[in-house]
Amino acid sequence: MTDKKILDSARATFRIEAESVSSLSKFLSNDFVNAVKKIFSSKGRVVVTGIGKSAIIAQKIVATFNSTGTPALYMHAADAIHGDLGMITSNDVVIFLSNSGKSDELLSILPVIKRIGAKIISITGNSNSELAKESEIHLSAQVSQEACPLGLSPTASSTASLALGDALAICVLDQRAFTAEDFARSHPGGSLGKKQVVRVRDIMRKADQVPSIHDQALLSDAVLEISLKGLGFTAIVDKNSKPIGIFTDGDLRRQLSKKIDYEKQSIKEIMNKNPKTIFDDQIIIDAINLMESNKINGILVVDRESKLVGAFNMHDLFKAKVI
Repeated sequence: MTDKKILDSARATFRIEAESVSSLSKFLSNDFVNAVKKIFSSKGRVVVTGIGKSAIIAQKIVATFNSTGTPALYMHAADAIHGDLGMITSNDVVIFLSNSGKSDELLSILPVIKRIGAKIISITGNSNSELAKESEIHLSAQVSQEACPLGLSPTASSTASLALGDALAICVLDQRAFTAEDFARSHPGGSLGKKQVVRVRDIMRKADQVPSIHDQALLSDAVLEISLKGLGFTAIVDKNSKPIGIFTDGDLRRQLSKKIDYEKQSIKEIMNKNPKTIFDDQIIIDAINLMESNKINGILVVDRESKLVGAFNMHDLFKAKVI
């Protein structure tokens, strides 16, 4: 294949799979609404099962449910007939994945699960299949073609099933009013979770580590404070400890070309007024967004009375592993 044919093949795959996912909207009906409500109201767990490529998709859907607040388990259909059916209770909702809807392994465990009393939802590409007809709720993941040029390897169909499973999980998330902090509690080890649960006060430098000088100070005082505290800037505060300005090492470099008497120059005359601040009880992602949107490397922290209580820079965020 030429380079052009390789790229054309990739683009065709993207197009076919994107169109397959987009076309799912026309199959949405009250069956989907009922599936969301059944999962939301369930007192048990969501058990997702499949065989072959569908088994892999099932694992991803389970992961999405778990990370968005819905307890879920993966059950391989082949293992189910050799003992794993013991994990299912009458309170559970079982989601069957099968593009054809004719997988022998799934059809063999379907009546057993019915006898257990679990609710059954199927996601297939064939609404007339036995699996679809025997399910309480069937959701169509039908596609017009596979991305595979031979039409054999599950590609567009598996992507469609994945998207439908994700849609179920997200709709249940909305029903639960699941928040960013809820998400963070189940992801404490990752930076994404930390951004949503760590507060500014947990990371900021405090007390005598905070670079600060009063508004009557001189440029020489600012230079000394920046050097001593090592944050690359200093706050300028009024008599009520409220920040009214900030002076950075970048500002200092810009002053070097000017003939200024460091021992006489008032910092109030050359400081940056109205500095960006953040409250100490805000989550750290708010601080990261504020710093990125304003293209600044450090920020001052205030309490709800607008008094300076802390400060931090990008290095502190890296050290805390939130970025």
